[in-house]
Amino acid sequence: MELETDTSRKLYIDWLLITTITLFGLFGLIMIYSASFIQGYETFGNISYFFERQLMWLIVSAVLFTFFMFFPYRHYRKLSFWIVLFSVILLVLVKVPGIGHSVNGANRWIVIMGFQLQPSEFVKLGSIIYLAYVYSRKQAFINKFFSGVLPPLLVVVGFFLLIMWQPDLGTATSIVLVAGLIAFCSGARMIHLISLGSLAGWAIYHYAHSETYRLNRLIGHRNPFELEASEGLQLVQSYIAIAHGGLTGAGLGQSVQKLFYLPEAHTDFILAIVSEELGVFGIAFVFTCMLIIIIRGIVIGARCNDTFGSLLAFGIVFQLCIQMVFNAGAVSGLLPITGIPFPFISYGGSSLMVTFISMGILANISRKTERDRQEKYEEEESFEEETAVTNEIGGRTSLRRVR
Repeated sequence: MELETDTSRKLYIDWLLITTITLFGLFGLIMIYSASFIQGYETFGNISYFFERQLMWLIVSAVLFTFFMFFPYRHYRKLSFWIVLFSVILLVLVKVPGIGHSVNGANRWIVIMGFQLQPSEFVKLGSIIYLAYVYSRKQAFINKFFSGVLPPLLVVVGFFLLIMWQPDLGTATSIVLVAGLIAFCSGARMIHLISLGSLAGWAIYHYAHSETYRLNRLIGHRNPFELEASEGLQLVQSYIAIAHGGLTGAGLGQSVQKLFYLPEAHTDFILAIVSEELGVFGIAFVFTCMLIIIIRGIVIGARCNDTFGSLLAFGIVFQLCIQMVFNAGAVSGLLPITGIPFPFISYGGSSLMVTFISMGILANISRKTERDRQEKYEEEESFEEETAVTNEIGGRTSLRRVR
């Protein structure tokens, strides 16, 4: 397992992808400072507290992105078993006293050397790598339910149960959805996927109805003003922020809702602050960046001739899309509030780091695909030149014989 160091080959870089995520990351850093400086001062006596921590994570994430961009993705095949094992260990550690860290009654974090990490964020990527590897090997019998489709999904069910143990319904649901989409891209039959999807939906439905507070949290977006004192508070304040921003926004740093009216203003609901301060133009910038990354990821996956690489690229794009939809849907009231961060711009080291690692893997697939395409083109061009030379020599020989 070595980095790509063959200097005889061209250094193919996906500049469109790199430029977009760089702008996105810097934009997120600016918005986190704007959304959090009041809370940083009130809680820690430092207006730059959240900004400084996010800047540190952004630097670490940029280094990891560079590493994974040059680390050949094919090596993940050999590492898939260890990735699954490591993911299970991380999910168990959140319940270990002294390591696991609880916030608002949820055990979703572990503390290592003073830093909080959210294991479920890493499990998102680990499950994608595992599923891409297994389904790329099961192409010969992907139409068979018990031998082709089901076995990899049992591992995902294990992840789902461990994450629900924390509990974290939003992340668990996103992992299941991505697993279904990867299975679909692998060629699984629709009847199999519909059956599994119905079973998963039934399980989530009964889990939601098992406790009143869970049900209120999931349906609170329907009538937020009736539950304004409890589950509807965040959504009502988000509506106010969006309405205040209008078309052009109130101006960078001029948000009113971040003054302790909107909970989690710099994390799950930072999109509402973007809308309040920068208006429709700010939201347009965010979704334009996301659209460029998603389209680029789909193109990379479609062009990749390696099934594993293709499924890996699609899985990364699916995960990004689902996070975007879940977060934007919650902020706008179209979907329940699930606590899913918005990629690149929400505060949180684990989410940012995993997102940049995923983008690094995607950039590596792009490099490998482009290099293969270029080598194929050069081989075809060389073959055509050799054929032309051979025909020319053959023509001269025939002419001499005639003479």
